[in-house]
Amino acid sequence: MYAYPEFTQGGGLMSYGTDFSETWRLTGTYAGRVLNGEKPANLPIQQATKMRLVINLKAAKVIGLAIPEALLGRADEVIE
Repeated sequence: MYAYPEFTQGGGLMSYGTDFSETWRLTGTYAGRVLNGEKPANLPIQQATKMRLVINLKAAKVIGLAIPEALLGRADEVIE
């Protein structure tokens, strides 16, 4: 199990972690606010809330693992 979907796309079994597009959006928002004159100490702490589950069925088949349909239904991406 990995934290980054790139590992799953490269052959790993599955990943569950932060959606980087949301993280970069939050970073850009913070940078814009600082560049517009706000003090960094006054900015609220934010954290990405969207997570992505990616499952690689090819890898599961190689190791003889059956992934439950309920888990596949919750996955954001399934690599076949």
